[in-house]
Amino acid sequence: MGLLQDGVIAFFSAVGLTTVVWFLAGAFLHAGRPVIPGLLLVLPLRGEALAMEADVRELRRARHSLPGSKIVLADCGLTEDARALARYLADREESIVLVDGEPFQM
Repeated sequence: MGLLQDGVIAFFSAVGLTTVVWFLAGAFLHAGRPVIPGLLLVLPLRGEALAMEADVRELRRARHSLPGSKIVLADCGLTEDARALARYLADREESIVLVDGEPFQM
């Protein structure tokens, strides 16, 4: 019985030590992520833009791996209600801006 207990203790000690080393290595490797100033994540919007909130949420997630980036909501012919929602999202967060989307139209 003592051999089994020693084996279990050794196993958990090895797993714990490996976890600590893994976290330390991850902290050092991710600490120096490059900042890309001026990177714009442009979301062209038109009509009712029914998926705007979900798209903005996905772009926010992408921004976490792209420090220094900004989200640009390009109004390419939004309805009044959708424009109000886009304005609300832009006012709520500093890294989101609402612009006229005419330069982005093809």
